Amino acid sequence: MFTGIIEELGEIVRVAPTAGDSALLGVRGPLVTSDARHGDSIAVNGVCLTVVEVADGVFTADVMGETLRRSALGALRRGDPVNLERAAALGSRLGGHLVQGHVDGVGELISREPAEQWETVRFRLPAALSRYVVEKGSITIDGVSLTVAAVGADEFAVGLIPTTLKLTTLGAKGVGDPVNLEVDVLAKYVERLLGDRLTNADADARGLATHPGRVA
Repeated sequence: MFTGIIEELGEIVRVAPTAGDSALLGVRGPLVTSDARHGDSIAVNGVCLTVVEVADGVFTADVMGETLRRSALGALRRGDPVNLERAAALGSRLGGHLVQGHVDGVGELISREPAEQWETVRFRLPAALSRYVVEKGSITIDGVSLTVAAVGADEFAVGLIPTTLKLTTLGAKGVGDPVNLEVDVLAKYVERLLGDRLTNADADARGLATHPGRVA
């Protein structure tokens, strides 16, 4: 579990295809590797990866083909900057929101509108995710916890403060660039629970219609 507060801007130093359609990723991150060990979790652009090896400020992680296809990690090349965050520790402050590191889909940056103290950035998102995105709600973009400023049919906007622009990859993203999106997991749980209740209520209603004398 993560919080969406980026600890360090790292760098891809190795992308090596392995058996099948998977790959071995090498990432430089002196801060996040300072206490990292084999088996630890580190989020790379919002994707939870498991540390395989650590040496000289670089960690390596195996990335499955499924992850490469369902996230923007497959587009990374040597030298690319990446947002890094270690897994949250129990008892630590929750500066952002609960982030699983499980990417729900890939979005696309479609516009940037600079202002004096912040920048409004708009993203296109997959249609299947639009129902989970609400104004003033939380969303994770490339591992960064952000508040939704506006929502459209297939797009949404966020406001980026100077710190976010400077200390994450979002400051250098251009129009057309892909980003990893993770919606608020609470929204998905609520949808599932309400869906089950509505399904059961509908079944009860059909039963009463078929057997009008039955007491619900």
